[in-house]
Amino acid sequence: MAVQSWIQTLKSSRKTALIHDGKRKIHYLFTDGKEMAEEYDLKTDELIERKWRNKSTLGAQGQWQVEVGEPLANPVASVDSGVMKEHCSNPVFMRRDTKSSFQWRIRNLPYPKDVFSVLVDPSDRCIVIKTSNKKYYKKFSIPDLERSQLPFDCSALSFTHANNTLIVSYKKPKEILTLEQELLKELKKLKGTGEGDADCKTQ
Repeated sequence: MAVQSWIQTLKSSRKTALIHDGKRKIHYLFTDGKEMAEEYDLKTDELIERKWRNKSTLGAQGQWQVEVGEPLANPVASVDSGVMKEHCSNPVFMRRDTKSSFQWRIRNLPYPKDVFSVLVDPSDRCIVIKTSNKKYYKKFSIPDLERSQLPFDCSALSFTHANNTLIVSYKKPKEILTLEQELLKELKKLKGTGEGDADCKTQ
């Protein structure tokens, strides 16, 4: 089963743990050279951030790509540099999960809730957000379902809107909940070092 295959991949990866600032930080190095970094809240065990990095075809380190958490900030350009910057009022898309749901937040969407349409496209294996006023459109997948090759469930999807922010939730399948609990047990076995120690405990 693909879920078990993914948990075995996680377990067999080389992991480094670091405890700092109320967070458990885990770095994974996979056999294919890919890297994944995660941060968990020490008190709640909730995932705060997950990002990935691949090596280029020439073996150089690529840029980190955020899957969960705040998007990486772009370098601030000076006014005189002539570099175009993203306007601060543009919609900001980010994922922030809860224990029971995958959750996405899109800030800067000042429209009433009835303008939004949020649906699952099973054939394309993605979630689609659109507005009746044609002001916003977004199509995105759920990498966790892809890695475990789990089907999409239309009834798992819901959304709400408040304070100019659209919040889209997708209830985690039981297979994902089991996987996350199993992985967390493994991560807690790692003896994480404090920041400033000579080296981190690996497994």
